[in-house]
Amino acid sequence: MSTETTMSSEPAAAPLTGHRVGWVFLSLTRIAIGFIFLWAFFDKLLGLGFSTCRTVAEDGSYTIDVMCDSAWINGARITEGYLASSSGPFADFFVNLGKQAWTDWPFMLGLLGIGFALCFGVGTKVVMVVGPLMLTFMYVSHYWPGTAGAAQNPFVEDHMVQALAIIGITLVELGHQSIGFGTWWRKKVGVKHWTV
Repeated sequence: MSTETTMSSEPAAAPLTGHRVGWVFLSLTRIAIGFIFLWAFFDKLLGLGFSTCRTVAEDGSYTIDVMCDSAWINGARITEGYLASSSGPFADFFVNLGKQAWTDWPFMLGLLGIGFALCFGVGTKVVMVVGPLMLTFMYVSHYWPGTAGAAQNPFVEDHMVQALAIIGITLVELGHQSIGFGTWWRKKVGVKHWTV
């Protein structure tokens, strides 16, 4: 008679608490934040006419010129335009940083990577660090308390809310993810792998 026991490398899943619809909405919130990043990437890459390649006339009308000269694919400098409007005590630092061509690459790859990871639910451990870091840089460069960018609320604005949501959703969804490929990915690479 054998009394062998086998050890599983994966911890037993905790029972799902809370309402299942709440878990679905948590995943939908993650996907929505991811889509904000992905849309920003494609708008800046191709000039889809929302924040890039849109010309607003004095009367409020506008024209959209898809793939205009302001699109990254046509050689435009993405970070230079954004960081040129920096405000607050670090404005000079960010304006000078935006003048350096190399900054377009980490910014655009960050938008793409963070957006992809959040939309599909994989690589969220990395995004839990990188996403809030990128959002914090955006906040510090434009929404410093008392500056023009912080007109709605002097302390809390959407970049900080998104950063907090990314951290919270990632930590909670490491235990259960209703929508996404996170569960499948954890089975492929292991729950302790850094790309989970």
